Amino acid sequence: MAVTGSSGRRERLRAETTAEIKKVALALMASGGPDAITLRAIAREMGMTANAIYGYFPTRDDLVTTLINDVYTALADAVDTAWEATPSAEPAVRIEAWANAFRTWALVNPQGFRLIYGDPVPGYQAPEGGPAPDAAHRVCTGLTALAAAAWPHAQHLYQGSAFDWSDFDSGLLAKVRPAFPDLPPAAVALALRIWGHLHGLVSLEVYGHMRNQTTSPEKLFREELAHLIQTLGIPRRR
Repeated sequence: MAVTGSSGRRERLRAETTAEIKKVALALMASGGPDAITLRAIAREMGMTANAIYGYFPTRDDLVTTLINDVYTALADAVDTAWEATPSAEPAVRIEAWANAFRTWALVNPQGFRLIYGDPVPGYQAPEGGPAPDAAHRVCTGLTALAAAAWPHAQHLYQGSAFDWSDFDSGLLAKVRPAFPDLPPAAVALALRIWGHLHGLVSLEVYGHMRNQTTSPEKLFREELAHLIQTLGIPRRR
């Protein structure tokens, strides 16, 4: 029993130290940018030796990969939960739920947002397949689901679309075509347009560019989202 208890304490302490390393890494990024994420700097902040921290993350790239996977997975969980909690018969409500969950997560986790979508960590080499392939797939198909929900109402607006499958990256198509085999290329282009609307405003807010422009960034986001849904012709249930 004593051996089991000792082993459990070691595992708990290791998990706590690992969590602290990741927390300190994001804090260093917040204060000094992505350049500040180094194992030596983290060890110094935590009062550890550099050799000790290598026992948790052998390289800086291992740590960055873990951070990206953690935050990307948390984002995917947030938007997936919001989407699944709304009725499929109400596409306007579902799109709003997904978009608001995306914005809320980004504002609560600005350094995580920057790590995924913003400032690259200098010299970082991602593993083959990317640092968070499952989460990236989930967010990508989630965005395409927004377009798929809108498509029955909006497809007449894109009848003259010149988009072809050759206009898209093969990696993107490998994610979305199996999930949405009936969507045409114009609908995939619509997913990217929706992404541009949502990501653009959220990025401006996360990076502080809205701070001196409006006191109501939430209202701006809400009205832009409502306008997007209206232009796509998606009805609202009364």
